[in-house]
Amino acid sequence: MTIDHEPNTERGSIETRGGFVSNLPGDVPRVNGQLAVFRAFGDRSLKSHLRSDPDVQTTDIDVDIEILILASDGIWKVMANQEAVDIAKRMKDPHKAAKQLAAEAIKRNSKDDISCVVVKFR
Repeated sequence: MTIDHEPNTERGSIETRGGFVSNLPGDVPRVNGQLAVFRAFGDRSLKSHLRSDPDVQTTDIDVDIEILILASDGIWKVMANQEAVDIAKRMKDPHKAAKQLAAEAIKRNSKDDISCVVVKFR
């Protein structure tokens, strides 16, 4: 269910809206050299180049769905989806699983905001 809204994958839309994508400063693609995401609510100076409407998906939760991880870039920039699932599934308590994912992202030197919620369906 993951869709990454990064500046490089949304470059055409950003440029159509009058913005640009640059890897300066640093090595992360950024809208107008500032914001490393394409969808955002704030950042008034960039608002005309961004989208703030969410992607909404619907999926049926059946017996095969065990876990849902909602997390920010700080987690996903340093670990693959399956790695996060494997870490979270090892723990019974979803709150502890979220804390463990955040701790692992910090351990891996994540440079982005780290937020995480784990939902277990069993």
